[in-house]
Amino acid sequence: MNASGESSATRDAAGIDSPGAPAPGSGRLTLLLIAGIPVTVILAATWMWYFVANGQLDVVGALGTANKGVLVQPPRQAQAFGLRDASGAPWQPLQRDRANWTLVVPQASATCDANCEARLFETRQIHMALGKEMGRVDRALISPAEELRLSVDALSDDRPLPADFPSYLERDQRGLELLRSSDEAFASLFPELESEPLSWYLMDPGGWIMMRYDPSIGYKDVISDLKFLIKNSNG
Repeated sequence: MNASGESSATRDAAGIDSPGAPAPGSGRLTLLLIAGIPVTVILAATWMWYFVANGQLDVVGALGTANKGVLVQPPRQAQAFGLRDASGAPWQPLQRDRANWTLVVPQASATCDANCEARLFETRQIHMALGKEMGRVDRALISPAEELRLSVDALSDDRPLPADFPSYLERDQRGLELLRSSDEAFASLFPELESEPLSWYLMDPGGWIMMRYDPSIGYKDVISDLKFLIKNSNG
């Protein structure tokens, strides 16, 4: 065998320049790529969470959603705003046997006028229309006023006018929870009221204000949202 044949045989024996042989270091590169995939996913998720939490990325808007209400982005934790219950004690979202979704009507002034009464009537009717799912939903009125008074010429259902606001709650809004806040907390919790004063909200079982409704959203659309959320939640 000549020198050229010997040289070729030597290279083949060493695995150099042989067809199909892996390049030096390719196995290490493959391992590094495989190990890097979960790290990349974690970094991407962290990046996305940061921008969503700071309101700089609208994931739901980008991907599309079937809900009829307007999403509050980012959601607001109601407990962080120092709400108090009727006894003056700090309010906590998970103090019941089973946490529920809550229809929240905000009322800025001490006077519950026709608009206020209409929102309370609407949310009561929506609650009743849920039928067997009523037990999964609560209702709450949040106001900075220490005492509320009813100021309407007639009720939405044409029932006789009650003597005062407490009588109205007892007779017409049974089960409605009355929560109080400071003026500053109220403005921060419901900033949309400045441009959409007739809005009311949906709070999830964990106490997050996460969706807003106004008169442009139909009664049946709200019920559709609620039934979907109840069905797909564990709360």
